[in-house]
Parts: sequence; C-alpha cells; structure tokens
Amino acid sequence: MRYCSIIWMILLSKFSYADNYPRNYSIDMLHYRFELTLADSTDAIVGRTTIHVLFKTGDTRSIRLDFVNRAAEWNGKGMQVDKVLYQNKSISFRHEKNALLLDLPKVAEKNTTDSFVVYYRGVPADGLRIGNTRQGERSFFNENWPNRTRHWLPVIDHPYDKATCEFIVTAPAQYQVVSNGLLQEESMMNNQQKRTHWKQSVPISSWLFVLGVARFAVQQVDLFDHKAIQTWVYPQDREAGFHDFAYPSKEVLEFYSYYVGPFAYERLANIQSPSVGGGMETASAIFYGENLVNGKQDERLRNVVIHEIAHQWFGNAVTETTWDDAWLSEGFATYFTMLFQESAYGAAAYMDAIKKARKRVFDFYQKDSTYTIIANRTAEEGPVTNEMTYQKGAWFLHMLRAKMGHAAFRNGIRSYYQTYYNRNASTDDLIREMEKHSTTPLRGFFHQWLNRPEVLQIQGKWRYDPQKAQVEITLAQRQSGNFLFDVPVEMELIDSNGNRRLLKGQLKERQLVLQFPCDRKPVTILPDPHTVLLAKFELSGD
Repeated sequence: MRYCSIIWMILLSKFSYADNYPRNYSIDMLHYRFELTLADSTDAIVGRTTIHVLFKTGDTRSIRLDFVNRAAEWNGKGMQVDKVLYQNKSISFRHEKNALLLDLPKVAEKNTTDSFVVYYRGVPADGLRIGNTRQGERSFFNENWPNRTRHWLPVIDHPYDKATCEFIVTAPAQYQVVSNGLLQEESMMNNQQKRTHWKQSVPISSWLFVLGVARFAVQQVDLFDHKAIQTWVYPQDREAGFHDFAYPSKEVLEFYSYYVGPFAYERLANIQSPSVGGGMETASAIFYGENLVNGKQDERLRNVVIHEIAHQWFGNAVTETTWDDAWLSEGFATYFTMLFQESAYGAAAYMDAIKKARKRVFDFYQKDSTYTIIANRTAEEGPVTNEMTYQKGAWFLHMLRAKMGHAAFRNGIRSYYQTYYNRNASTDDLIREMEKHSTTPLRGFFHQWLNRPEVLQIQGKWRYDPQKAQVEITLAQRQSGNFLFDVPVEMELIDSNGNRRLLKGQLKERQLVLQFPCDRKPVTILPDPHTVLLAKFELSGD
C-alpha cells in the first residue's frame, strides 16, 4: 500500500537506529597512549595503555572497555590484564565476555579529566596479524575493521567515540614501525631493540588506529599543503612500489581539498601490507594489499588509492555515528572516487564507473531483494556493509547531485563536511545540511532509496499517432510489492533526421502517460538518456 504524504512525514521525521553497542555518553575518551613490546621469539605482545578520559556527568562509577580476554573460544589466545591504575593506585576490575570493566574508587566529578593505565599481555586472536609477508619475512600488521581493535588494544571499539592516539613500540631492531600521525622518536635502545614513537593529534575512531612493523623501504614522495606524502613498501618491492604509489595521491588530495574541504591529517602514507586484500583507510597511514604492488601502476591499485584517500574525508574525518549509517563512509568513498575520475579522466570515465556500479546493484538484488542501505545492524552481531552499501550508496549520491544540481550538491557536501569535521554524523545530519542548499525537501527522496530494498523497474510502451502528430508514452512501475517510487523520468526522442528531443515527467503513481506533439514518427526512444535514474527499463514501441 502506498503511503500518503502525511503518514510519510510522520514516519520519516526521524530515521530509527538500532546499533546495539553499549554506548556511554557520560564519558568521552580523549586520548590513547599505546605502549607495546613486540618480539620475534613469541607472538605474545606486552602492552601498557594510558587512557585520558573526560567525565561529562557527575555520576560515573565504572568504565567499560572492549578487550578480548583469553578464552577457549579463541584457542587460548586473547589478552590477560595484569593490573589497572587510576590516580596512580591499583583499582579493581573484571575482565570477562571480551569486556574490561573498571570500578572507580569514587564518583568522578562532572567535567573533569583523568587517566587510567591498563597493563596486559597475550597473543592476539585477531586484529593484529603476526606472520610473514609475501617475501617470507616476519611482520606485525593490524586489521581493525570493523570492531577488531579490541583483540589487541583496550578501547571503546565503536565509531561513535573519537580520540587522539600515539603508539610507542619497542621491537626488534631490524624492523621499522609505521603508525598514525607524525614520527616523534626512533631510537636504538640496545643492539637488539628499537623504540619508535608516533603521535596523531587529530581524533579518530578506533578502527582507524594503525600499526605496521616490518622491514620497509620508505620514500618521501612529495608535499601537499606542507604535509608529507610517503610510500612504505617491502625492500624487495622498492622499485615497483615506489613506481606504483608515485601517482595519483597528490592529485587526489588536491581535488578533495578543493571540492570538499581541508585534509584533516598531518601526513599521508601509502603502505604495503599483508593484513588486507584491497585497501584499508586507516587515518593518515593507509594499508594496501601487498599483492597489489607489481610495478605496473595498474588501474586497480590506482582506483583503490583514490577510494582510500576519499575515506580520509568520509569515514575518517566525518564518521558515521552508528553502524546503521555505514554508507556515509563506504557509499561516499565509492562515489567520490567516481567524482575524482570525472575530474581527472573525463566524463566518459565517470559514466563508465556509474554504469558498472548500476550493474552490480542489479546483480546483487537478484541474490538478495531485502537489503536496505540503512537498517538495524551492528558490528556486534554481523557484517555492517556489503556491495549495496558501496554501489547503491554511490548511486544515491549520483542521483542526489542530479536532483539538486551540481553546484548546490557541492555546496551541501562542503557544508556537511565543515559542520561535522572531526566529528560524528548521521543520515539525518546529512539531510539537514543538504536541504539548506536544495530548492525542494529531500527526506522522502532519501527514504525511498536508502530505507527501502526495492529496485525500481519501469515497463514502457510508446506509439505514434500520425493523425494527431503525437507520441504517447506509457510508463508503469513493475517492481514487486506495493511500494511506489516518486522519481523524475527522462525520455529522448530521435527522429529520422537525427534530431533529438528530451521529454520529462514525474513517475509517482503505478502508471504515467506522457503525450507530446511530434511532426514525424520517432526512430528511437531512449529511456534515461543521461543515466541519472537507478532503474531497470523495458521499453517497446510500434
């Protein structure tokens, strides 16, 4: 049954979210200082994490952190907490069910800051990959997405809480260490050990913390806005890796800074890693699958670089508040990859990417006709993204740009980025910012594409009446179910002389009839000639 507009406005006054992570808004983690000792003789790590916290209310008696405990379910792997200090004194804690619960000795005062220190050790069951690179050399690389940081670091392992961070790593002397932010120290402690200290002064969510420990060849590629662009690859891949990552990082940084807003971080490093297959947008220091490096500057790697750098704006600087809104990260990064391609390689490259994304949306729908971009989902229970999050999310932004106009769309995106820069945002927040620059309300438009699973299917017929010198086109929505889209449709008429005429209508009922005067019978009628509507068309004529 089709919703009437009044009911729609009531139902859509707020998107509902069901990410069931136990958020605690009475505290705010401000800064993590991770001190880790790594060794070649064992896969066990020794850690000391100092956490600076803001108590936003005056009733906090305990703090919960995500931290995987040693257990049979992890085959004996996991972390063991030795002690926790608060105000330089040991406090009681419970470490069970992959959570670390700290009991404060007294209620913390409102709007005060304090710190506590967690001492622990263990073999990570996940999150931190300890093993050989493709070159057969031992290494340590993390993969935190979406909630695996808890396997090796005690944190609030959810995107809603953002904090600055630093890593101080003591490791065997032959290794180099790469992490978020800027290098503070690299010192030989003795003949066997090296101490490396990285610090990032921009707040990020926990899945964006990064650590890579291996033998590296490091290149200072260029500068952007006085910030370093670096390449980190295995020494054996030095020549190939330096060639592969020479382009297009600087050009991408320039484009997004121009189109969206300032780059948030202190540097950008592209890093070869065995812990990911494609790429991982870890803030300021991006991981790329080790097998992508081949010295050929493949289009595949080039597009992954563009996508992961786009994440530095969307997902990293502006981060989804809940996993329900993961499309604000992946859909945006996918679409803004296309926007860079349009700017750098031309409209044909953009349109090729859009058409490929459309096919992937239709193909996925054949496998699962129930998936919605925004839904009740949480990383605590299962995957928070799939192909639709990326491709249909990108297509929605493509349609939104067409609906608003290119200039208004860009102004809305810039406003959204500026408002939520280094903060969290929801789809509701995005709607509010985009509506400031739109001539029409957008909430219903967002809902039908993001909160509904249907793929729009349009069946059309046309006929030419020579007596009336008129073309009549009948369009009908044929998707399964009772839900009806409200969308603009375009049809292009081409006559025998090659003359073209663009016809427009608004399809919001089950059927729409369009009648247009036409001096001669069209040779062809093309549906959606500008490729601006995510729909399957079937059109026949007399």
